[in-house]
Amino acid sequence: MRYVGTVSRGIRLPVVTRGADIVKIISDSIINAAESERDRFVMRDRDIVGVTESLVARSQGNYVTLDDISNDVAAKFPEGDVAVICPILSRNRFPQLLRGMVKGIRGHVHVVLTYPSDEVGNQLIEPMNYYLNSAKLSGECFDEEEYYRVFGEYKHPFTGVDYVQLYKGIDPGRVSVHFSNNPLSALKFAKQVIVASIHARRIHRDILEKGGAGKVVTMDQICSGPARPGAGYNKDYGLLGSNYTNDESVKLFPRDCGEFVGKLQTELKRRTGKDIEVLVYGDGAFKDPVCGIWELADPVVSPGFTDGLNGMPKEIKFKYVADNAGEKDPAQAVEEAIRAKNDLDKFGHSTLGTTPRRLTDLVGSLCDLTSGSGDKGTPVVYIQGYFDNYLDD
Repeated sequence: MRYVGTVSRGIRLPVVTRGADIVKIISDSIINAAESERDRFVMRDRDIVGVTESLVARSQGNYVTLDDISNDVAAKFPEGDVAVICPILSRNRFPQLLRGMVKGIRGHVHVVLTYPSDEVGNQLIEPMNYYLNSAKLSGECFDEEEYYRVFGEYKHPFTGVDYVQLYKGIDPGRVSVHFSNNPLSALKFAKQVIVASIHARRIHRDILEKGGAGKVVTMDQICSGPARPGAGYNKDYGLLGSNYTNDESVKLFPRDCGEFVGKLQTELKRRTGKDIEVLVYGDGAFKDPVCGIWELADPVVSPGFTDGLNGMPKEIKFKYVADNAGEKDPAQAVEEAIRAKNDLDKFGHSTLGTTPRRLTDLVGSLCDLTSGSGDKGTPVVYIQGYFDNYLDD
């Protein structure tokens, strides 16, 4: 009898830098791990390899400087004031991008923050404070002076940062901070707008364009091509998914991930004879129950994956079937339901509670939770048994 279902392993790798042959490095590391005395395992068809996006981007040298950002922004907005709306509150995600934007904008910069939290749940106003005092606001859109007068100073509980001051402090004479949950409020301050939201960027752009904005640019349109020879870029996501590198540059989300996962899958097939699925993963799509932050600050969980990871899983709700077996043996009821699951109504009781999610979001989240972003040194995750069910040997 089989006793183990899904297994997720973090695979240790050497430190990877620009130009590294990560297809070879990853293949070597997985095979060495499988054959090691301490942690031996057998590689099988339909295993999954997850590769963190930062590993791919570092090997590509996919970095841009703040000057690259400012030059691209200056080309898109040659003159006039610009509003920057709905950025997330983050020390490593947005301040560097805003510095580059401010440097490239010729006029005044109006940063419009959402409240009481940003798009992914970072608080700008403590919830109790917000509910007790929001009736004192003059309207839905208000300025920095009113923010401090009504709510007082607020520092993020996990970072200790006052994000209003952090963003304004980039250039106090040229940056004003406003607060609104309506994208159209930006047009009170400027007809040119940079949409800095991540997941809501498309609807924010459409609202502004239909609402009379002169020019609207989303962050996936900034650094979507090389600003100079050798500069990084991402034609699909631009600045979305970027991370702080140092005071003068940021690492972009990796590009050409579809090509990379295909190469790695082919190399693993050549060396092991196994058909293994591969994906590149970034942030997991989960929400922390303590801090209330949705961890997905990247534009997608997976920017590239092989064909076997396309789509959604089809599953029964094991515990529902077992609890409602009636006169049948529960084990028999479960077996019959699994064998018949391809014919089940996806809205029926046997699938109740199995929220439909894409495989890449599920597997990418598992990878992110396995590898973390700290000092484990396991930027590759090897998963086995993910596609198996209770009847599989």
